[in-house]
Amino acid sequence: MKITRLKTWQVPPRWLFLKIETDEGCYGWGEPVIEGRAATVEAAVHELADYLIGQDPHRIEHLWNTLYRAGFYRGGPILMSAIAGIDQALWDLKGRDLGVPVHQLLGGAVRDRMRMYAWTGGDRPSDVGAGARALVEQGFTAFKMNGTAELAIVDSHRKVDEAVARVAEARDAVGPDVGIGIDFHGRVHRPMAKALLRELEPFHPMFVEEPVAPEHLPCLKQIAGGLGYPLATGERLHTRFEFRDLLADGMIDIIQPDLSHCGGISEGLKIASMASAHDVALAPHCPLGPLTLAASLQLDAVCHNAFIQEQSMGIHYNRDNDVLDYLVDKSALAIDEGFCAIPQGPGLGVEIDEAFVEERAKVGHRWRNPVWTHEDGSIAEW
Repeated sequence: MKITRLKTWQVPPRWLFLKIETDEGCYGWGEPVIEGRAATVEAAVHELADYLIGQDPHRIEHLWNTLYRAGFYRGGPILMSAIAGIDQALWDLKGRDLGVPVHQLLGGAVRDRMRMYAWTGGDRPSDVGAGARALVEQGFTAFKMNGTAELAIVDSHRKVDEAVARVAEARDAVGPDVGIGIDFHGRVHRPMAKALLRELEPFHPMFVEEPVAPEHLPCLKQIAGGLGYPLATGERLHTRFEFRDLLADGMIDIIQPDLSHCGGISEGLKIASMASAHDVALAPHCPLGPLTLAASLQLDAVCHNAFIQEQSMGIHYNRDNDVLDYLVDKSALAIDEGFCAIPQGPGLGVEIDEAFVEERAKVGHRWRNPVWTHEDGSIAEW
């Protein structure tokens, strides 16, 4: 069997789908994308196709190393996202060809279903209490909310009080047993994080995500020591080597690699195994589409340290289309009482409606994240 073609589609709301085809009619789907840079990643995928056409798709590890090493320059969000989607598609193809789900090829599942969480509150968080109650009524046992809107490097304590009040509102709405993830989104700089992290402690967060931007993670030793709840990060780390240094530092309790950003299932499995050796939990980042979610669930299935899975159904970014719209069988990713069964179909376990993809690709997208400014006109972290 030889790879013959890589096809890509930009589809609403902000996703990029990839299909790898072969001379024997077998195929696989993946989702190579960086939010807001879909066209750039798409160009990278087609540049990498030069290394793939004519090759045996079953040699996934060899092809991954070729894509990673043969170009000399490596890593970073664009190249690793392109490799990630290709890797997902190769695993999907191999599973389809052999008639088994990817998790069977990775050693078999350690769980039958995965605990899921949903989002509430939007980019500038509001109405978090009502949103949280609605999610609990749907059966979710955990949710995530943004902690703050824009925050200056040194800001007023009023902003801290407002953030704490929103978390208090959410905790009051759902009671003590529901998990609350609080995403700082890299918006909180070191001087303000010192105060905010500690003032959130009485509300027992499930975790605080991206407590500082990834380039400032070394400061956590100084500002977050002794906290009584877990810290999480990883969506903007792209290789096992970046995670290696993070894990060795010992300040993160939960890693959140994104299987469309970190090199795919192959690299994600290596990252998860390293985390396990440090007794660090796994909660893959996934505010993306159905293929990233399916790939994440295949990884969750085989990683004992995986404890919860993000998904984007109903998230505020998903305008025009949502996760299940692109599936032939929408039950493959159905969430019931806060859990999703590990997909058991061949490959990633989902079947993409290619005709619908073609239709929606005519609409496409040019999604960009919001550009925020502070009161003085300087750019704020989003």
